[in-house]
Amino acid sequence: MTSRLSTLEQTLDLPPGYNLVGLREVGDAFAHGCDIAAEAGAGTLVWVRRYDLVEFAVVLEPDEPLRSARRAFFAGMNAVGDAIAAHCPPEREVSFRWPDAIEFDGGLLGGARLGWPKDCAEDQIPAWLVFGVILRAADMAHIEEVQAAAGVSLLGEGFEMIDVEAIIGSFARHLMTAFDRWNERGFDAIGMDYLARLPPRKEGERRSIDLNGDLLVKPPAGGGPPDRTSLVDALAQAAWYDPRERGPKFG
Repeated sequence: MTSRLSTLEQTLDLPPGYNLVGLREVGDAFAHGCDIAAEAGAGTLVWVRRYDLVEFAVVLEPDEPLRSARRAFFAGMNAVGDAIAAHCPPEREVSFRWPDAIEFDGGLLGGARLGWPKDCAEDQIPAWLVFGVILRAADMAHIEEVQAAAGVSLLGEGFEMIDVEAIIGSFARHLMTAFDRWNERGFDAIGMDYLARLPPRKEGERRSIDLNGDLLVKPPAGGGPPDRTSLVDALAQAAWYDPRERGPKFG
């Protein structure tokens, strides 16, 4: 059974408006966030203090129907990308693999998940959303060298230990900025930021994110409807996540 960290151990530098809930190493930030979201409310940030993973989840309270509210996922992804970029060594690249995998210099670093109430209909405003993140902080000693080559870790890519914890506080600030940007300029600004880190499949293709979060891709030339890739289906697969290791996959 997981337990909260003592107040003295809660060392994350979070901006006002966040409430930190700490879990021991055996905790699951995403699952715990979903369990307590209805009671804990917006701004609750669940953090599992581990040496090998950066693992946290934040509770959100949207004000629009679930169908479109899921687009908050992209604001969260942008905030993670900006937080990593703010602390990474120079001239290194943070990119995304649709929709939820996070890569650093071409290697899988981690990914994100999104949770919502199971009984919430698409046209209803959900009581909560939970955006959860897992990043590989350190290389796993038990993983074979060839297998590990397909993944990267923060410490293995030149980050300092102090940067690893600072990334969570940086994420919290960037997330607030992302939602302010959404309110001021609309979702298109969030979508453009996300797509800027999503490598195109073909040169010249035209991409956008639909009202329900689906990825729309039009070919460089020619008419016809765009190619649609479902956000909900992809989130359900969580292709980056290894449930047995409870962390990012290798390979």
